[in-house]
Amino acid sequence: KNKCSSQIMNYLAHIYLSGSSPQIRVGGFIADAVKGGIPEHYPYKLRSGIRLHRLIDNYTDHHPLVREMVALLNREFGRYGGILPDLFFDHYLARDFENYSSVSLSSFSRKFYFDLVLNYSYLPVRIRRFMWHFIFTNRLCCYRTVEGLMESVGIMVEYRGVPFDINKLQRYFVDNYDYFQDCFYSFFPDVMNYAENMKQEENSR
Repeated sequence: KNKCSSQIMNYLAHIYLSGSSPQIRVGGFIADAVKGGIPEHYPYKLRSGIRLHRLIDNYTDHHPLVREMVALLNREFGRYGGILPDLFFDHYLARDFENYSSVSLSSFSRKFYFDLVLNYSYLPVRIRRFMWHFIFTNRLCCYRTVEGLMESVGIMVEYRGVPFDINKLQRYFVDNYDYFQDCFYSFFPDVMNYAENMKQEENSR
């Protein structure tokens, strides 16, 4: 994974691709904050969620369409461009969420925030630090709009020191909105199938 990628993740996609298990979803959410080996004291499903997240990241990084996007974005934004496809995909997923789920994004988000709090004792310190802000600003639902997406990038710029010019990024994203949308529509069914296969393999162990 691009070494900058841990600065911000495609939270919504990872939570969605984790399936219906609350602890697998939480595992998918915290995975980037868990370095190296997965702690043995974590419940099995939480560990499964972390493993699934890592598999999805690896699949995504090697997908030809994502590699094409990263090459394009790196030319425009330097080495930090590689983290942008994750963010863009979360926007399109949030915007079209009801096409992929039988529940609304608002309901899905509220349920996840509740599950996150229930699993507080397992959360890495880094997640605990921003969790309440993440919940109270309803960050998952903010991805629905371009403005909300750019707010998330702004948080990354402020707290992680990633040098994005937000105005330039927003103009670029809007100018190329249809291209990135087509990328999402082509890529997301692939990663959905991959995640489903990986969950079935895990369940058959």
